[in-house]
Amino acid sequence: MAEKCSGTGAMLSFLAGAAVGTGLALLYAPKTGKEVRGRITDLSNDTVSKMKGYGSQAQDKMKSFYNTGRDMFREKKEQMSATMETGEEPLGRA
Repeated sequence: MAEKCSGTGAMLSFLAGAAVGTGLALLYAPKTGKEVRGRITDLSNDTVSKMKGYGSQAQDKMKSFYNTGRDMFREKKEQMSATMETGEEPLGRA
């Protein structure tokens, strides 16, 4: 069965694959060991900082979705309470 993947999950998977591929390319490139290790360190640091940024963005989006859902729930709850107090039929039914 195929699983659905969110855009953020797909982006993180792509970046992880790109990092592994780049690391392997660096390891097989005709460079000295010191140069390769330096490039791998730089790549690792860049990848970690990007991943932290993406994680922060995902966290901000989740907070936004949570707040929107909470506000919608409160609004509907207030509407339902007001409807029950007035004795009207819910959802405009007669």
